Amino acid sequence: MKIKNNIAVSENGFVFNPASGESFTTNQVGLEMLNLMRKGTKKEAIIAAITEKFEADTGVIERDLNDFSEMLKQYHLHQHEES
Repeated sequence: MKIKNNIAVSENGFVFNPASGESFTTNQVGLEMLNLMRKGTKKEAIIAAITEKFEADTGVIERDLNDFSEMLKQYHLHQHEES
């Protein structure tokens, strides 16, 4: 899971896509997920990190990450992974 390199993400959850000029906001959990994705962190490691940091249920975090990832794809913020 990786976010495009040119996507700007602020400390308070403001996300800007310079390619389209669109901007978005996310909550603290989404911001943490984005930051981990930007580092190229694997899905399982993201789930573990979010679960620990926010003391949440693993199943809920996995579902939220899948939903969030799909939303990022819809907004063309995802970087295509090479095979």
